Amino acid sequence: MILFVNALTVIDFSYLCNKRGAVGESWIVDLTLHGKLNEESMVLDFGLVKKQIKGIIDQCIDHKLAIGNQINGLIENHGDYTTLDCTFGNDHHLAMSAPNQAYCLIDADEVNEQSVIDFLIATIMPQLPSNIDKIEIELKPEHSKSFYYHYSHGLKKHDGNCQRIIHGHRSQIGIALDGMAMPRLQKQWADKWQDIYLATAEDQISAAQLQHISAKEHDLCFAYTAAQGYFEMAISEARCDILPIDTTVECIAGYLAEQVKAQHPENDVKITAYEGVAKGSICYA
Repeated sequence: MILFVNALTVIDFSYLCNKRGAVGESWIVDLTLHGKLNEESMVLDFGLVKKQIKGIIDQCIDHKLAIGNQINGLIENHGDYTTLDCTFGNDHHLAMSAPNQAYCLIDADEVNEQSVIDFLIATIMPQLPSNIDKIEIELKPEHSKSFYYHYSHGLKKHDGNCQRIIHGHRSQIGIALDGMAMPRLQKQWADKWQDIYLATAEDQISAAQLQHISAKEHDLCFAYTAAQGYFEMAISEARCDILPIDTTVECIAGYLAEQVKAQHPENDVKITAYEGVAKGSICYA
């Protein structure tokens, strides 16, 4: 017997790529379970699927930085926290120190859809009832109706897992002037923020203030203490944009509205900023 649950959840996370650095991503999870009927004449109750399996996915990878085996650098555990120091792309640098739960280590050469699927199946299957023989998972991005960008960030004021300093999203962006969509402006901002780290100005520190990692020349450094612990990072200036706001989707929408309004003061501006899939914020200026 086969049971399926489409769009069970969305994984919002970042993964480390040797070419692109920290890549913010949002994948929709479709799940299929194969097994025998249990004493309730079900493969598994839909309520348990949505609660238990979604909970496993959230715990093991959601809002984390996923790292494969073949990175251009070093990752080290120091008990309560783990450090990362690597290079990517055209000699860009990224270093991070964070509590262990901010990382997801994937036993594969690189992080991609297939390696994450294999990781999730291996993690989920041992925790399922014995009547389930196998599971299948499909990961897919949201169908985009406009331009989108991949970004990473951290929200130190957040009570939940958004406080982790490098996690991210694949987000569409909508910009309209006087009620008319402006693809040119959408593409301009999507290109500007492709694979970017969006930092908050008040979190910036000097390289000398870093406690567990080291910065390189032309790095920007950030640190904060949140509910889950102490976070710090250093990243090449070329791969970072410092904003004068918290990088919540509401503040990002407001920031974009101000920037576009400054360029088009005679027009009514509408910004639709997404945070991953099917959620976001709208701001007018």
